[in-house]
Amino acid sequence: MDDHFPHLISGLFDHPVAAEAILEEIPTALILLDARRRIRYMNRAASALTGYGPQEAKNIACHNIVRTRAYLKDSPVSKIAPDSGPVCVQSDLINREKLRIDVRITMIGLFDPAGRCLGYVDAIEDLRGTAQPQAQMHPAFGFAGMIGKSPDMEHIFRTLPLIAGNDSPVLITGETGTGKNLAAMAIHENSGRSRGPFVKINCGALPETLLESELFGHCKGAFPGATENRQGRFRLAHNGTLYLAEIGDMPLTLQARLLNLLDNNTVYPMGGSRGFQVDVRVIAGDHRNLEQMAEQGIFRKDLLFRLNMVRLHLPPLRQRGDDIGLLTDHFLQQFSTAFGKDIREPSPEALDLLKTYTYPGNVRELRNIIKYAVNICRQHQIEPRDLPAYLSSNIEPAAGRMEHDTRTRQEPPGTVSASFQPTAEGAATWAETEKQMIIEALVRTGGRRNKAAALLGWGRSTLWRKIKQYQIQ
Repeated sequence: MDDHFPHLISGLFDHPVAAEAILEEIPTALILLDARRRIRYMNRAASALTGYGPQEAKNIACHNIVRTRAYLKDSPVSKIAPDSGPVCVQSDLINREKLRIDVRITMIGLFDPAGRCLGYVDAIEDLRGTAQPQAQMHPAFGFAGMIGKSPDMEHIFRTLPLIAGNDSPVLITGETGTGKNLAAMAIHENSGRSRGPFVKINCGALPETLLESELFGHCKGAFPGATENRQGRFRLAHNGTLYLAEIGDMPLTLQARLLNLLDNNTVYPMGGSRGFQVDVRVIAGDHRNLEQMAEQGIFRKDLLFRLNMVRLHLPPLRQRGDDIGLLTDHFLQQFSTAFGKDIREPSPEALDLLKTYTYPGNVRELRNIIKYAVNICRQHQIEPRDLPAYLSSNIEPAAGRMEHDTRTRQEPPGTVSASFQPTAEGAATWAETEKQMIIEALVRTGGRRNKAAALLGWGRSTLWRKIKQYQIQ
């Protein structure tokens, strides 16, 4: 047990019991706060829900960790008094992975006999598993956030509940941007684990040592800088689902550890000899050909066999026919509302451009194209001039000309500005177009990378990676 919450409960049992031993096993997210609503302790379920570890969150204002409107506007905390009882609100939060999660928050005030506030206990219930499945509400158009009516997608919508109904590992394949994250969440939310945590980690986003610590945890002193015990993602996902995105980027040494964990359900933290039993369903995803990687010796065949017990392949957008129009309408409504605009539809000419493009970035690329168009559109209808210039130049982004099972991870276009246009010939490649977008964003923000990332509609780490990739000084 970690030493950061050593308090004991005395008088209830024959011997004192560590409070943490009880709080850690409660499946509801619990956060203990002082009178100024700074976090003093959060249990494993709260860490899994928010994405922040207990030591990262300690002494931080609660609204900076639990990012919910319930804490920022007309906060119900002001209604808590010694005789008021708990206050319950339904809202949503944005976690560290930038996922929006519907939650129910119960806030309890702690007062001394004189009525002075000592602190608070916030219990946060994840409501994702209690919502009516989208397939039941709109059976012809989607399932759990995924949208489509093409035969391929209808087959997937019929298959997902069957996959969710068992507990086997799942391997989700498909080109970048096809919706592997959404499919993993759909499986979790429609499974018997829906009340447990859904934890995601991108295996390609971290160096090997840090990835090992993030997955399996570490003990104090395991390596320089390990000043405390840390639970890994497997323990955070106990009784829930762990999604391993870009599983092909996992180093071979960690693949061996993962295979061992799948066989015996025991996690051994770095630097520790004591194992912890976990009950976790593993879902893995990748856009590459893992069979080919296994033949090349860069992915373990035995791990592939273990993960490949249930396989779900998502089709590229160019093979989904009328889904392009359906998704265009969905994203147009979404971003028109978000940006406070009254844009009703694309013009026939704009829609023709959208339907004839091949989308190497798939649904993610279409989403960002529509976001870009809504940003710069000045009328009630999107015209071809509002779309990125490369759509009308008939020049695919560079990634689109590569083999589909070895596609690069180029991000789709962002939302730089209304005045941005590629070079005269529409830019020779998407890479050149993207590089120009980054340079313009940096110029417009005076070199401030955080603001440039926001302008492009990317995360900060994505911008840093692309600046390095394109060697932008």
